[in-house]
Amino acid sequence: MSMLKGTNVPVPAQAVRVELGWRSGPGVPDVDASALLLVSGKVRSDADFVFYNQPAHASGAVRHDGKTPSGDSVTDTLSIDLARVEAAVETVVVAASADGGNFGRVPGLYVRVLDAANGTEIARFDSQDASVETAFVLGELYRRQGAWKFRAVGQGYDSGLEGLARDFGISVDEPQQQTSAPVAAPAPAAPAPAAPVRLTKITLTKEAPAVSLTKQGGTSGMMRVNLNWEMRKQFKGWGAKLGRAVAMHGDLDLDLCALYELNDGRKGVVQALGNAFGSLQQPPYIHLDGDDRTGSVSTGENLTINLDHKDKLRRVVIFVAVYEGARSFADLHATVTLTPQNGAPIDFSLDECTVPSTVAALALITNEGGDLTVRREARYLVPERGVSPQRTIDYAYGWGMNWSPGRK
Repeated sequence: MSMLKGTNVPVPAQAVRVELGWRSGPGVPDVDASALLLVSGKVRSDADFVFYNQPAHASGAVRHDGKTPSGDSVTDTLSIDLARVEAAVETVVVAASADGGNFGRVPGLYVRVLDAANGTEIARFDSQDASVETAFVLGELYRRQGAWKFRAVGQGYDSGLEGLARDFGISVDEPQQQTSAPVAAPAPAAPAPAAPVRLTKITLTKEAPAVSLTKQGGTSGMMRVNLNWEMRKQFKGWGAKLGRAVAMHGDLDLDLCALYELNDGRKGVVQALGNAFGSLQQPPYIHLDGDDRTGSVSTGENLTINLDHKDKLRRVVIFVAVYEGARSFADLHATVTLTPQNGAPIDFSLDECTVPSTVAALALITNEGGDLTVRREARYLVPERGVSPQRTIDYAYGWGMNWSPGRK
């Protein structure tokens, strides 16, 4: 049963999962969950803000786990270990922001609190009166006499995530304004202030598939590439057979890989097969972290690209192959996120697959004339009989490599 605005309930669990949900569809803005850890109504520092660009609190008590699509619904989840929340923190605010529109265009918005141990629902609040708001405080977890409670809040902001963050004491990054003030004499050196929180992110679509990292200022440091996925819960037609095949084959295992070409002409692949995990400090300057079978946002499949050596990279194709557990991407939802160390995160979802594909090109990174560009590919390929997924990607992008069988 949904709570009324302003009411509260006890939270007996030691750890909870806070799930923000809504119905997706054409024209519906993307929604992002966030949490703020408050002392006397304000954050102590920008580190007390947990969201998509800063997904874990230093204490380990609060973590942003990310989105999970399911049919026409989407959830964005926060994990909160109440036993690890620092004693000084009185309140953990649960907020939401709309990207590309207002909450009046977001149907079915709700927040619910679940016991992390067994999934039991402790509290639920459905937002029903949104209009022009672009950010919301949906609820808050707070301490009373040593015990935790959850209050349904429902307070909206028309100034977006930036306005909400500033209201709680967050310093937000914004473009520097050019001024014509006279040059003053150098002042004595002072400690550099902490960098403000960067709220921007970039979502690539079919209509806007590419972004220049150079223009975004994201061409140095490490760039993290994350792939996460889930099985569809409903199957139709020949997809139903694939769903049963997954159940019969056990765990689904997708492999994140990268084909690379360096400016000196060397080519190769980074992948789990053959233990070709790569290296960050020597060619190819790309490293695969490991091999994940869960698809969770907090882990998933990850690789890192060292952009400090971008001048040595000519092009990189990030791709994914089904290693076992399914015969096609048709029954999968997947999300790709590229997070440059010094730029806005870039994300996109993979379109629904309509062919029996076991390999998909995710993104193409090119360095042309010093302009480092990321392009969303979302290209599903069907290998010919006897042709490996890797060789199929090679053919599609003209790498021209020689391939031999490999094992994990």
